[in-house]
Amino acid sequence: MMQSRRMSLAESITNVVVGYVLAIATQLMVFPLFGIEAAFGEHLAIGFAFVGVSLARGYLLRRLFEVISLPRGLSCHHCTRPDHGTHKETSRRKSLARHVQ
Repeated sequence: MMQSRRMSLAESITNVVVGYVLAIATQLMVFPLFGIEAAFGEHLAIGFAFVGVSLARGYLLRRLFEVISLPRGLSCHHCTRPDHGTHKETSRRKSLARHVQ
């Protein structure tokens, strides 16, 4: 089943928040090993600088993969039916059934 845009965004935000916390923790441990001194506020700013890019990247890639994973001609963005995307296929079957009779 296709993930909604809202859920894609929620997943992306969660991924970015967890990544941000891990990035700050990593910076606090790794920067001193390379002789880089930064105040805690600077660590937060450095991490925050990448949040927007990371959020956009995650969301756009998720949407791209959702689009390319649907069979051609079966995309249906206006419906919420469990058999999402099968409208044309069902119509074709009905049309073929009429011709066979």
